[in-house]
Amino acid sequence: IMSGSKPDILWSPHHPDHYVICDSELGLYRIGPVGSAETKAGSLPLSEGTAATLLAINSDTPYMKCVAWYPKHEPECLLAVGQANGRVVLTSLGQSHNSKCKELVGKEFVPKHARQCNTLAWNPLDSNWLAAGLDKHRADFSVLIWDISSKFSPEASVAAEKIRLSSVDLDSGTVVTKPLYELGQNDACLSLCWLPRDQKLLLAGMHRNLAIFDLRNTSQKTFVNTKAIQGVTVDPHFHDRVASFFEGQVAIWDLRKFEKPVLTLTEQPKPLTKVAWCPTRTGLLATLTRDSNIIRLYDMQHTPTPIGDETEPTIIERSVQPCDSQIGSFAWHPSSQNRMVVVSAANRVMTDFTVFERISLAWSSTTSLMWACGRHLYNCAEDGAEGAESMIEKDIATKMRQRAQSRYGHDTVQVWRNHLLAGGDDPQLKSLCVVFTPAAVTFPMQVSLMKQCTEDMDLKLQGNKQSIVYSGIKNIVKTSSGTTESRRCWSGSDRQTDVPRYHSEERSLVLRLCGWISRGPDTDVEPFLRSLEQDREWERAAAVALFNLDIRRAIQILNKGAVAEKGDLNLNVVAMALSGYTNEKSSLWREMCSSLRLQLKNPYLCIMFAFLTSEPGAYDGVLYESSVAVRDRVAFACMFLNDAQLPRYIEKLTNEMKEVGNLEGILLTGLTKDGVDLMESYVDRTGDVQTASFCMLKGSPGEVVKDPRVQCWIENYRNLLDAWRFWHKRAEFDIHRGKLDPSSKPLAQVFVSCNFCGKSISYSCSAMPHQGRGFSQYGVSGSPTKSKVTSCPGCRKPLPRCALCLMNMGTPVSNCPGTGKSDEKVDLTRENKLAQFNNWFTWCHNCRHGGHAGHMLSWFRDHTECPVSACTCKCMQLDTTGNLVPSDSS
Repeated sequence: IMSGSKPDILWSPHHPDHYVICDSELGLYRIGPVGSAETKAGSLPLSEGTAATLLAINSDTPYMKCVAWYPKHEPECLLAVGQANGRVVLTSLGQSHNSKCKELVGKEFVPKHARQCNTLAWNPLDSNWLAAGLDKHRADFSVLIWDISSKFSPEASVAAEKIRLSSVDLDSGTVVTKPLYELGQNDACLSLCWLPRDQKLLLAGMHRNLAIFDLRNTSQKTFVNTKAIQGVTVDPHFHDRVASFFEGQVAIWDLRKFEKPVLTLTEQPKPLTKVAWCPTRTGLLATLTRDSNIIRLYDMQHTPTPIGDETEPTIIERSVQPCDSQIGSFAWHPSSQNRMVVVSAANRVMTDFTVFERISLAWSSTTSLMWACGRHLYNCAEDGAEGAESMIEKDIATKMRQRAQSRYGHDTVQVWRNHLLAGGDDPQLKSLCVVFTPAAVTFPMQVSLMKQCTEDMDLKLQGNKQSIVYSGIKNIVKTSSGTTESRRCWSGSDRQTDVPRYHSEERSLVLRLCGWISRGPDTDVEPFLRSLEQDREWERAAAVALFNLDIRRAIQILNKGAVAEKGDLNLNVVAMALSGYTNEKSSLWREMCSSLRLQLKNPYLCIMFAFLTSEPGAYDGVLYESSVAVRDRVAFACMFLNDAQLPRYIEKLTNEMKEVGNLEGILLTGLTKDGVDLMESYVDRTGDVQTASFCMLKGSPGEVVKDPRVQCWIENYRNLLDAWRFWHKRAEFDIHRGKLDPSSKPLAQVFVSCNFCGKSISYSCSAMPHQGRGFSQYGVSGSPTKSKVTSCPGCRKPLPRCALCLMNMGTPVSNCPGTGKSDEKVDLTRENKLAQFNNWFTWCHNCRHGGHAGHMLSWFRDHTECPVSACTCKCMQLDTTGNLVPSDSS
């Protein structure tokens, strides 16, 4: 629609790189890449990559009000121009050698009474038909349909026609005055469009209504009263959906229920000048308001609903700004996706602009990321290649999924093995497993050290139900008493050392929790040193030997390590330096070791010299070396800090571990509230709810497990297992959780009741924690020697029959394991227990037909409909999870 010199744009229906700008004249442009041969000379930049070249100008048709481009390929550059006096003139742009085009160019279609032509529309199928919408005249029609192939008859009998037309027009034979159809008497037409579903249906925006004219019966019309009669346009993707507007409001219509708009879009503060459906994108409507530099887009996320469906459609609204200046008009490109050209209201400044699609994200539970952008679908999954693994750390969700597949956390006897199940490459998980069973790592034949420590301290606790395993070293150190101090010579030497060592029962317990010594009266660290040597931890073993004042053993370990590591000179040099140790404070040895120790890369070698060069009681160089394992620093502190220093150090270290969420700190906090605080920091940092859940369930006291944070981690982990379809793993986790936390066992929620009396079939088993287990007492599963219940225990009415075997429910399935000969032993292995599901009652909630679960599953493997005759219910397809297969079914 045009008014005065307000510009508009029309894309060529046949050339995707041609368009026309219409204002006071017609300008034909070709768009192309910047720098190409077609766009070099005198081109106008439209964007960073495109420019337009002016091909032709047509100034022969003044007073233009509207323009429409002929839809067929031949003639390819024919345009119809509606003028202010109501005439419609056919014109062209550029030279055309087509004879048909030469015949048509200059042809005029003249109404009886002169008034403004508001809109033009070519029939897309019968391209000879051109509809024109005019202003109101009391004695004339406002919708005229012209046949451009018709000719004017010079022998017109009506005198008024001869007077109205000049003699030049009559002689030329290019003026047509008789329309093919005349519609809309005594009314005004402001907008027009042909309906694609039928070439003889025309939708017109009249003065006070939207009307559908059927050219097969012009005396009747379908109409609806509305103010939204401007800019009618049909959605090219859904031919029953139409948009129109009035002032600042857009109405969306469904021609199948034309009584009222199916949707009214948010009203704009300024009047609208244009609305247009995107031809390349479903449901995208663009609108432009007067004096605006933005185009508002409405993304309709639904297909037109069938009649009677009153669901609220979903619309996403957003705005785009193609240019800084005020926009005069815009036009979608007919084939390039989401592309449009806009022209400014002044100076004919054009911009080539692409509307970028909103990106929809979907994140799979298996950590693959998928997003849709336009017609493209992108998938991003973690690369399983070795090179990628070494460069980029796996996402925690991937790690948890792999650990769940390896049954991480389920080994409650040899807890230390869970570190290996987790891949064995996470030092924090290794330290956590060592906290629970440090002795198991060192002495694989022993059971959990924490249990041993509990047994050792039973007498001290005197009825305190909270086991010491949950208290942590921090609480053990606070109760320390009876500490003794001793000074002794270096092992294998008669040299006296001035380093005091401290002993108490609690300190010995801490050393055992740290894994340095084993259970019992023997406090020898030699077994621990041998295990470290076996694991090739030479530096750590040498440091532990040195802290136990055995400098000769430390040198021996370093020499052994140097040989094993194929001549590691670093270890040889350190062994040589240790052999020259002297306790003289002003010696050159002490001075050089103090200055050079920080250059050593291994932290254990560094703290060895820090220990030898420190003053008694001032061991900050050892205690605050963050690269050294917490358990080794704590064990060192228990040996060399007095009763005043030790609790302060443990308190400070505990707070540090809690702040950073270091799992090694569980050794200090225990599974207490402090432990939950530490685990919360760990989860916040890593997202590892799996480790948090298993750790807090590992025998924690009830008040810790009931902490809302712990419950949140557990529920999130259960949801993760369900999302991964690890339903068997989740069931195992629930069983494991029920053993450690009996309060978490759910009550029976479903039971089978009699259709006659309403009582539970498992009535006599109601005393059992899980009523569902009572079926075996009625011979539903298990040994055939038990009585079979085929009737209700309450009213003795018979139970329903299985739709397939026609036996009353309660009769065991003949091929179910455990129902063979009576002299066979009943196999109660896990697999056989699961197989008893074949005997369960099962029925469809829709048609109420059913039978034995085993029979039903067998039937629906080969059939889709219910096994009951004349019942067409597709029972299994009604269950959304019926066809899902567990990912951990293996």
